[in-house]
Amino acid sequence: MLKNIEKQVNDLASRNLEHHLGQLQRGLEKESLRVDTDGLLAQTPHPSKLGSALTHPTITTDYSEALLEFVTGVHSDSDALLSELYDIHHYTYRHLGNEKLWVNSMPCIVEGEQKIPIARFGSSNVAKMKEAYRRGLGHRYGRLMQSIAGIHFNFSLPDAFWNDYFDTDSDTERQDLQSDAYFGLIRNFHRLSWLGCYLFGASPAVCKSFLGGREHMLSDFDQHSFYAPNATSLRLSDLGYSNNAQSSINICYHGVQDFSKSLHQAIQTPHPEYAKFGTNVGGKYQQLNANILQIENEFYSVIRPKRVTQSGESPSQALSKRGVQYVEVRSLDLNPFEPTGIDKSCIHFFDTLMLYCLLNNSKQLDNNEWGTTALNRNRVVMNGRDPDLTLQLDNTEQPFKTVANQILDHMEPVAALLDSASGKNDYALSLKQQKEKIKDTSLTPSARIIAQMESQDISFFRFAMNMAEEHGAHFKQCSPTEDKLQLFRHQAQLSHEQQAEIERNDTMNFDEFLNDYFARQNGPL
Repeated sequence: MLKNIEKQVNDLASRNLEHHLGQLQRGLEKESLRVDTDGLLAQTPHPSKLGSALTHPTITTDYSEALLEFVTGVHSDSDALLSELYDIHHYTYRHLGNEKLWVNSMPCIVEGEQKIPIARFGSSNVAKMKEAYRRGLGHRYGRLMQSIAGIHFNFSLPDAFWNDYFDTDSDTERQDLQSDAYFGLIRNFHRLSWLGCYLFGASPAVCKSFLGGREHMLSDFDQHSFYAPNATSLRLSDLGYSNNAQSSINICYHGVQDFSKSLHQAIQTPHPEYAKFGTNVGGKYQQLNANILQIENEFYSVIRPKRVTQSGESPSQALSKRGVQYVEVRSLDLNPFEPTGIDKSCIHFFDTLMLYCLLNNSKQLDNNEWGTTALNRNRVVMNGRDPDLTLQLDNTEQPFKTVANQILDHMEPVAALLDSASGKNDYALSLKQQKEKIKDTSLTPSARIIAQMESQDISFFRFAMNMAEEHGAHFKQCSPTEDKLQLFRHQAQLSHEQQAEIERNDTMNFDEFLNDYFARQNGPL
């Protein structure tokens, strides 16, 4: 594997392609729950001064009215990326009153499912569809699962790189080759997803209220908290954001057409259990339909191929027509020690990992290896800091630390290439920091959380609440520049106007709207 990576890196350098790597494209989508002064999930509506959740380009909501989602633009500079996320937090805190943003991926104290309000987007047909979709998610998986927060890391290489990387004058051929390369990256990321769980997993404990009597394998930390002593990311465990029903979909990662077809089929395949909820019950939609997936966005995976859709397109139709544009990594926990939930070292590591996965050989994932990837990820999620942990590779058990160190060693040429392109040493430094976490488990975010809970004799809730108060004070101590404040005010006002225009321009009733929508979504790829 190392020889292959060195060969690929040398090839990029010999073809003078490394300068393109200074223009890697990244974006972030960061979720955070709003909580009140007691740490309970906020029951207040989405603050009006933040704009319309339906149309605002950077501040919206995810499943719940209390689950904010911050969406950055696309940046080639990691400092600019984090600066934008920082500014969004600053502006948001100016309009939260006494509320705070929860700093952990796992929710705060929850007083039952009905205390998790579904997000509201207005009176338009598209708003009603969003609410019906979320109502369906609540029936299918429970509202508690939908209140879990994370960070999505969007990554792509610039078009100029692909134009030079593939020696072809055919746009169609370049599109196909680019998509194949991204699917190779995706398959390799699945194989290595356990590594990010160990290095950046930050959900080793939960409030007891989160489990609400469900069966589990966790231990008592105190009277208010459960934990697994060596867990890294309970968010990615069976207790967190998982979907057993989706295991029947059998999504194919061989390439863009196979992936699109399998996803397209899932939105048209009925599921008997979901049929029990009904669809339009007494004039109120309980879900959009009773299929395995209501819409394609319901599909959950630690990484997904993406293409910006055009009006009327489904994600799979966009992928099938125009290929993969970028990949979305969905396995990152919020880092409670960072005010924005993520730091530059994490971004640089994932840059390196993405390029490493892209350049490495990537054979197809058969059913046996697919099961192994899930097995290894679950082992690390539940027991990643166990000194005796092993991973299953090539049908043998191998020590976790040995395998992790080997992979990080193999990533060094990629980090060196990225540093050469940027003229800095950020990538080598990030890789060094990750190696220290393998050497010393106490440096991982999950271990640091448990250490603080133990040393201060506090519950998971109190740990998270303390950090939320600390971050809230941090953001309220200073403000964005007047120019930035004016930009956010303008975006908020414009988003309200856009929502009102959408509502004025609705010309059909909701049933007709849904029929038209699904006629297009279920159309040929």
